[in-house]
Amino acid sequence: MKERNAIELKNISKVYKLYERPKDRLKESLSPTHKSYHRDHFALAGVNLTVKQGECVGIIGTNGSGKSTLLKIITGVLSPTEGTVEINGKISALLELGAGFNPEYTGLENVYLNGTMMGFTDQEIEAKLDDILTFAEIGDFIHQPVKTYSSGMFARLAFAVAINVEPDILIVDEALSVGDIFFQAKCYRKFEEFKKAGKTIIFVSHDMGSIIKYCDRALLLNKGKPVFSGSCAEAVDIYKKILAHQYHEDGEDFQEAEAVGEGELPPEGTVWKDSLVVNRNQSDYGQREAEIVDFALVDHKGMITSSLDKGKPFRIMMKVQFHKDIKNPIFAYTIKDRKGTEITGTNTVLENQNLEEGREGTRVTVCFEQVMNLQSGQYLLSLGCTGYEMDELVIYHRIYDTCFMEVFSTKDTVGFFDMNARVTYPGEKDAKGQQ
Repeated sequence: MKERNAIELKNISKVYKLYERPKDRLKESLSPTHKSYHRDHFALAGVNLTVKQGECVGIIGTNGSGKSTLLKIITGVLSPTEGTVEINGKISALLELGAGFNPEYTGLENVYLNGTMMGFTDQEIEAKLDDILTFAEIGDFIHQPVKTYSSGMFARLAFAVAINVEPDILIVDEALSVGDIFFQAKCYRKFEEFKKAGKTIIFVSHDMGSIIKYCDRALLLNKGKPVFSGSCAEAVDIYKKILAHQYHEDGEDFQEAEAVGEGELPPEGTVWKDSLVVNRNQSDYGQREAEIVDFALVDHKGMITSSLDKGKPFRIMMKVQFHKDIKNPIFAYTIKDRKGTEITGTNTVLENQNLEEGREGTRVTVCFEQVMNLQSGQYLLSLGCTGYEMDELVIYHRIYDTCFMEVFSTKDTVGFFDMNARVTYPGEKDAKGQQ
């Protein structure tokens, strides 16, 4: 007997009507000539997806690409404008944790309420109750109204309910990042148990390392359209280029930007920072006698991009225009986390690579080459050009938080950066005492 697919989506589209003014909706509904006062917005257009039983499929894309809309169609929260949906199996979805909870009810009452909404009887919920409470780890608070819970406690209980009902199909939308690091680790262990048990999983995440690690393949969406379906590594590679504006849409096709070879500069006439995710609210100051006029992040493949791979070499480059002769200018960069903490940085003095003079009317390109050892995450890059005149520090130009950079990784350690430890077992002996 032929095995059924767990999920089969054919030519799925979702169209929303957008009105310029609220009264246009009424005017359209009352128009005797059926005049249109709206424009169509395609949240999804022509999406096809077949998921076999036991597969783990990742869905990735930038914000607004249609990921959440697609998940809501799969779970039945939304109906497609066009296309057909076929689901074989019971679904548990972690879309908006606690969306079905009543804040006035106790945690225990909400467990039964949520379970009933998923189609379980009280007896089935009661059989799973100990597992749910053990997983949530909220103690006696289970008997208190959930409106008194902290956000972490609320997320723990909602996740515990959703993941302990043993569904045939599990839908996960960024929900593995709830709670503290210990609870997150437990969530990922449970996720791996589902995989080993042969459950079908749809996994949406901005953590590309997790997509590559856990998923069998991936679907990449961009502006509601499917861009790529297949290998996770290939999907992530294209996703990074979309993030960096290194692909431009030409109908259904995407054109790849030209790579920059080692030691080479991008072609004349190109503006490097146009290929980056630049901070529109960046702050800069200085005398501007030397001015940072352009900058770039270049990955190990020679692409100017805001997305970098951990463990790979990359370059930070900047062009500095000199408006007067400056002796021994100092060039620097700093990388901060999203909270503004300075993680790392260096300058040409610390690296003992000084430029003797920047001459008026000339432009100098500075390149810092290093290996990316930061953990996966999002960071901010700051750049600077300073110097000393009569033993006084002069700031010619500094740009704070000038661009966003994201690090992708398939393995993270503890803290901000990876020590690249190598594990060995020297002198290990077997049961007989032999090495």
